Amino acid sequence: MIESSALTLAMIGLNELWPIAIVVLVLFGARKLPELAHAMGSSINQFKRGLDAGKDDEDKPKKIEGGGGGDT
Repeated sequence: MIESSALTLAMIGLNELWPIAIVVLVLFGARKLPELAHAMGSSINQFKRGLDAGKDDEDKPKKIEGGGGGDT
């Protein structure tokens, strides 16, 4: 069950986003915003590719090297 505080955070509207957008604009400036957006998009894509690669690795059987007793 979702707690009420987590539900409140999940329901952010335009009234809450305007002050956040203004603060981001003031901190980073209008010229840096497209660069930041591009960097965030690239980071998200790399993260998703990493998750997909991790799933592929888990599906493959792992090869065990040198796994037989014998001469030492």
